[in-house]
Amino acid sequence: MSNRVEIFEVGPRDGLQNEPGFIATPQKVRLIDTLAEAGFARIEVASFVSPKWVPQMADGAQVMEGVTRRDGLAQWALTPNLRGYHGARAAGADGVAVFGAASEGFSRASLNCSIDESFDRFEPVLEAAQADGIPVRGYVSCVTDCPYDGPVAPDAVARVAERLFSMGCSEISLGDTIGKGVPERIDAMLAAVEQVVPVAALAGHYHDTNGRALENIEVSLERGLRVFDAAVGGLGGCPYAPGAAGNVATEAVIDRLAQLGFEIGLDRATVARAAEMARGLRAAA
Repeated sequence: MSNRVEIFEVGPRDGLQNEPGFIATPQKVRLIDTLAEAGFARIEVASFVSPKWVPQMADGAQVMEGVTRRDGLAQWALTPNLRGYHGARAAGADGVAVFGAASEGFSRASLNCSIDESFDRFEPVLEAAQADGIPVRGYVSCVTDCPYDGPVAPDAVARVAERLFSMGCSEISLGDTIGKGVPERIDAMLAAVEQVVPVAALAGHYHDTNGRALENIEVSLERGLRVFDAAVGGLGGCPYAPGAAGNVATEAVIDRLAQLGFEIGLDRATVARAAEMARGLRAAA
């Protein structure tokens, strides 16, 4: 089993989208450029969704235009539909992501459609991306609990993950969207998902609402996961999950992984500088 762990930085998108105020484009660009200096291989920098629903991400194209391009850094964007995909491609995205849910309640709240209907929207995105040679990441929200439907069965998560993978998603990010997951339930969920999706294609995305995210990462490491999403400075939450705290902080994940003896390949001092910047943006929002 590999001793190398990748942190997929989602703060500029999944973090800033939930801030109450609009963060100015130059500030977003400065944060992303600082994160790039730290050595991340992938950063989710923008979201090409309707500004009516997520106004904080209305400047996705401008952000991507302003960010410094670096060798070894892939800039990713969230694209819920074909229109969003074309916008991301025009802006130069190296990879795109679609987001689904393991619960009907959350799917209807966040996407305004059922789980089955969401796959109808994803299909043309996957087809276009495959034709263009662009990798697609599939997010699965609410892998243990839904703010509308309550506890989510592991088999329900596995079904959605399997469909995303079979459609062509190269990586499936499993999201504890409201941060209620505990190690025992994360382990049970992963046991179900690993039956239908190779562990090498899985990533953990854990919010820290109840302070259990690092424990959930540890149990995921034992299961073989080697990619984890995190947001610098603990930015984020979820627009469709009231009360959910931010993503687990990137700097906290780095420290825990280092304690456990894993290789991360990031400059901790630069990440700390980015975290301070992120907290400043949150305070000003």
